[in-house]
Amino acid sequence: MFPNPVSRVRPGALVTEMDDCREMLILVDDNDREIAFKDKESCHLIPAALHRAFSIFIVNSQGEMLIHKRQRTKMTWPGYWTNACCSHPRKGEALNEAARRRLTEELGIACDVEPLFKFHYKADYDATYGEHEVDHVFLGIYDGDVKPNIDEIEEHRFMSIDRLMDDLKGRSDEYTPWFIMALPGVLERLHALGKV
Repeated sequence: MFPNPVSRVRPGALVTEMDDCREMLILVDDNDREIAFKDKESCHLIPAALHRAFSIFIVNSQGEMLIHKRQRTKMTWPGYWTNACCSHPRKGEALNEAARRRLTEELGIACDVEPLFKFHYKADYDATYGEHEVDHVFLGIYDGDVKPNIDEIEEHRFMSIDRLMDDLKGRSDEYTPWFIMALPGVLERLHALGKV
């Protein structure tokens, strides 16, 4: 869901530096340069505003990838499978700080993540909500317990890359668009590391 905890800011309003930054996302231009801030829900209303986001991919030492099914209460792509964690840095928050925060909030884990690449994409979920993001992709290796936040995650699993690729062949429409777009670059890095 896309709550707007900044009640004094109307949806769609741009805000100044003096306003509360809690769920204010970072609007960017096509070169990922910060240009303004906007509340989270308004960023995702069609036509979605271009904003900064991140996607974290996690694999274990056996080369299995952590994927999760988005909670069915999510406004966009509810019940779809996706990478370990995806979210947005808030106003004034660095990407690496945001990544660490969301790994803890969504999965109850802490691990180092390395930045891999970023890409620009746009995908409409329905006639009301969609995504328009410069998505920064991170990779981490993790072998511990996963304690998913049930408000975010309905189900999770570590899956071998071979099984994942077979699943994508037959059920790609059950995966989020950003996962499908980012996966080839992540696999390229994993191959270079000898992890798959």
